[in-house]
Amino acid sequence: MDVYSYFSVIDTLIFDIDGVWTNGDLLVCENGDLLRVMNSKDGYAGYRAMTAGYKIVVITGGISKGVSDRLEKLGVTEIHTGIKNKLELFQKLVAEGRINPETSLFMGDDVPDKEVMESVHLACCPKDAVPEVKQISQYISPFKGGKGCVRDVIEKMMRVQDKW
Repeated sequence: MDVYSYFSVIDTLIFDIDGVWTNGDLLVCENGDLLRVMNSKDGYAGYRAMTAGYKIVVITGGISKGVSDRLEKLGVTEIHTGIKNKLELFQKLVAEGRINPETSLFMGDDVPDKEVMESVHLACCPKDAVPEVKQISQYISPFKGGKGCVRDVIEKMMRVQDKW
């Protein structure tokens, strides 16, 4: 199957944060806070997808009030932080009817994302994902995490569906 036909049925985008929405680098402050950098073009694409009726879900092991606040300002309402077992949460959301794996993509960059990526219609990753994740991805963005990979998958999906 052509990768673009995978994008044609997507209505739910599920993302990891660190290494996907951010570049994965963490600035450790003296008080212990961790600061992350996010790409404004990724944010714009996320906002545009939600206003077009797509659902965005975040499942991340990290915890950051700043990241959660940023995503909420973009309109993301399904934000799950501090998740140790992403597959368990994903399966719960599927059982509750909040996610349909047949119309979902997951974009992750590291080993903790693999099981969910293998459970959705379209597994995506940034250019700088770990080899184990690249190996199972149907689509590898030419952009690195935090450098436009989120925008890339959203724009591709919306263009394929004539909604961009």
